[in-house]
Amino acid sequence: MIAGVYPGGEPAGAPRRFTVTPLVELAVLALAVAVAIGSYFVIVNQNAPRLVLAPPLVAFLLIANLLPGIALMMLLGRRIARRRAARSPLGGEGRLHVRLVAVFSLMASLPIVLTVIAASVMFQSGVQLWGSERARGALNATVALAKEGQNLVVQRWAGEARTMAADITGKFPRIRAGSPEIQEYLLSQTYFRNFYQSVLFKVADGRRIEALYEYEAPPADVFARRISGQVLNVLRDQDSYTNFDSTMLWVVTPIARANNLFLYVGTPNNVDFLSRQNSAADKVFADYDALQQRARVLQFRFNAALFVVALLIVGLATWIALAVADRLVRPVGELVDAARRVERGDLSARVPETIERDEVGTLSNAFNRMTGQLQEQNNALVTANAQLDSRRALIEAVMSGVSAGVVSIGADRTIRLINSSARTLLGTGEESPIGRALRDIAPELDDLLDGDAREAIVHVSPGGEAKTLAVRIARDGTGPILTFDDITQQLLDQRRAAWSDVARRIAHEIKNPLTPIQLAAERLQRRYGGKVEAGDGVFAQLTETIVRQVGDLRRMVDEFSSFAQMPKPVFREESLVDIARQTMFLHEVAHSSVRFALVHDDPGPILVCDRRQIGQALTNIVKNAIEAIEAAGGAGEVTMTLSDPPDTATILVEDTGVGLPRERDRIVEPYMTTRARGTGLGLAIVKKIVEDHCGTITFSDRAEKGTAVTMTFDTILLAGLDGGGDCFDTRDDGRLATLTRAS
Repeated sequence: MIAGVYPGGEPAGAPRRFTVTPLVELAVLALAVAVAIGSYFVIVNQNAPRLVLAPPLVAFLLIANLLPGIALMMLLGRRIARRRAARSPLGGEGRLHVRLVAVFSLMASLPIVLTVIAASVMFQSGVQLWGSERARGALNATVALAKEGQNLVVQRWAGEARTMAADITGKFPRIRAGSPEIQEYLLSQTYFRNFYQSVLFKVADGRRIEALYEYEAPPADVFARRISGQVLNVLRDQDSYTNFDSTMLWVVTPIARANNLFLYVGTPNNVDFLSRQNSAADKVFADYDALQQRARVLQFRFNAALFVVALLIVGLATWIALAVADRLVRPVGELVDAARRVERGDLSARVPETIERDEVGTLSNAFNRMTGQLQEQNNALVTANAQLDSRRALIEAVMSGVSAGVVSIGADRTIRLINSSARTLLGTGEESPIGRALRDIAPELDDLLDGDAREAIVHVSPGGEAKTLAVRIARDGTGPILTFDDITQQLLDQRRAAWSDVARRIAHEIKNPLTPIQLAAERLQRRYGGKVEAGDGVFAQLTETIVRQVGDLRRMVDEFSSFAQMPKPVFREESLVDIARQTMFLHEVAHSSVRFALVHDDPGPILVCDRRQIGQALTNIVKNAIEAIEAAGGAGEVTMTLSDPPDTATILVEDTGVGLPRERDRIVEPYMTTRARGTGLGLAIVKKIVEDHCGTITFSDRAEKGTAVTMTFDTILLAGLDGGGDCFDTRDDGRLATLTRAS
C-alpha cells in the first residue's frame, strides 16, 4: 500500500509519511513501462536450445509486470477517493474514502498475486513439464536406492568392526604391547570376520599414532591419511567411522577411549558394488536433461490472460470500495464530530438517531448509549474519587502518626504498604521496600506467616542492632497485615527492676550477719592470738581470712545496694577536668606500670552534674580499662579525652587492653561479667549514672588494640537541671527521645 500526506497536514509529533505526488504517479508509470521492455528483452535473449522459459522465471516476469499495473490502479482509485473525500462532512480530514480504496485494493491484490503465481506455476508444471516430473521421480528413486545399498554395506562392516572391538575388550580388559596372545587373537578375529587388514593402535599426545598389533597393515602414509585428526575427533562422539575408496573399505572404532586405544580394519569386499552405485546415480541424472521440450506460445498466452484478469479484479475492487465509502462517510463523519466533543469533555454529545439496522446504525445508537452511561459514571466517579481522597488522606495521617510499625503483605509475600515507623524499626534505609519480598527485608517476620499464630515475640537485628518486637498478625482476603512495637527498652527496664528487687533482698539478707562475724573473728585474734605458739601461723591466717572475706562480702553488698537504689543526683556546675584529674591521679598511684594521659582544652568543659556520681562512673571505667590492660600483659596506656562540641560534652576513655568480649551487647546488663570475681554491676551502675545525667554511653573497638568508651552529655538539658529536677522533666522539646533512641 502506498501511503500519503492528505490536506490539512499531519498532527504534531506524528511520524512522517511518504508523500504521494503526481511525480510519484509518473514514476510508477515509467516503472511499469520499463519492466515491460525489460521483460521483452529477457524473453528474446533466451538460449535457442531451450524452447520454453523456466516456470520460476515466467512467474517472476508476470509478477514484475503485474505489481506496477496494480499500483497504477490503486493510485487512480486514490485520486478519485481524495476528490470525493473533499466533499465529505469532514472536509479535507476525511480519509475514509482513501483508506477503503487502499484496503479493498490490497485485499484484492494479495490473493490475486498469490493466485497468479500458483496458476502460472501449476499450469506450466502440470502440463508442459510432465516429462520432467517423471525424470525427477526416476532420479529420486535411483538416488534413494543407491544410498540405501551403500548404507546396508557400510552398516554391515561397521557392525563387524564394533563386534570385533567388543570381543577384544572382553577377552583382554587391559591391552599391553608385545603380547603374543593378543597378536594371535587379533589374527583369528581378522580371519573369521573376512577382514584383510587390521591394526590395533594407540594415539599418544593427541596426534602421534603408535601401532601395537597389526596384520597386513596398509603403508604408513596411506594409514596416516585414513586415520586423520578429523577421524579421531568424530570418534569422540560416535561408535565407529567408515569410509572407502576404489580398492578398500575401512572401519575405525574405539577399543578404550580413556586410554586412546582404537581398532582399524579393512576389506576389499563390496567396494565394486559401492562404486557401481555411484555411477548408476550419474546415469539417472543424465535422463533428466532429455525432457526439455516446451510449448512457448501456449505459455505466453496463459500468463497474459492471468495478467488481464488480475487487473480487472483489482479495478472492480476499487470501484466497490468507492461505492461503499460514499455510503459510510456521512454517519462516520457525524460519529467523529461527536467523539471530538466527548474528547473535549462534553459528555452530552449525541449523533442523530437512525432507523438503519446495519453496523453503522448500530454503532450510532451504541455511541449515544455509551456517552449517556459515561456521563452518569463520570458523575459517580467524581463523587467516589473525592471520598477516596479524603479516606486516603486520613489513613496516611494515621499511619504516619502511630509509633507502631504497620506492614501490609500481599498474597505473594511482597510488601504492599509500610509506614515510616516500620521502616525505622526494620532498618530498610532510604530505598522504598514496597514491592520487595518480606523475606529480603525481615526474614524473622516472614517465618511467622508460615504458622497460625496471631501474636508473637520476634528478635531482629537491623543494621547489627538487636531489637525485640511484639508482633500481631491480622489476616484478611488480600493478605496478612503485621503490626509490631519495639519492646526492647521495656524488657530491659523490666530486667533492671527485677534485678533491683533481687539486689535489695540479697543486700538485706547478707548485710545483717556480716558485722557479728567480723567482730567475732577480731575478738578471737585479740583473745587467743597471744596464746598461740610463735611459730604457728595457721590461727592468724584463718582469722585474717575470715576478716578479709567479710570485707569482700561487705563490698559486694554495697554494690548491690548502690545498684538497687542509686541516690538522687545533686546537680551543680562542676569542672570535668578536675573530676577527671582526680580519678586519674588515684589510679596512677596504684598502678605504676600503666601510663595515664588526660587530654583537654583549656580551661576545659564545665558540666552541670553530681560530682560524686560522675567521679564514680569515671573510676569504674578507668578501673575496667586497667583490668583489661593487666589481662593483656600488664603494661599499657589509658587515655581520657575531654571535649565540648556544640550543646554537648564528651568524655572518651581509651585503653590498650584485650578489647571488648563477644557478649558486647550485654556488658551493661546487671550481673553480666567476664571476670571471675566481678559482680557485673559496675557498668550497669555507670550506665544508670550517665542516663540520670541526660547522656548516652557507647562501647567500641580501637583501630589498633583495646577499647574506646564514649560518654556524651546534653549540656542544654543539664543546664535546666541546675538546682533540682531530672531529665524526664524536660521531655517537651523532644531532646530526651533523641538521646534514648541513640542509646
